[in-house]
Amino acid sequence: MHDFNLFGGGWMMFIWWFLLIALVVIVVRALMNSNQNNKNNDTPMDILKRRYASGEIDEEEFNKRKKELHK
Repeated sequence: MHDFNLFGGGWMMFIWWFLLIALVVIVVRALMNSNQNNKNNDTPMDILKRRYASGEIDEEEFNKRKKELHK
């Protein structure tokens, strides 16, 4: 009787699974890196506004730094 091994069976099956998992990992990492790159495109003013909105800096500090940025 013939065993129907679509992917070659044995070690070949292991290699195919390894390649499939590696491909999934590569795709997921690429997607995660593209999302991080989009977040890093903030301007200094965007970062300053976000810090002020979160309460990290007060209004006086915000206005001082804003003035510095517009020089």
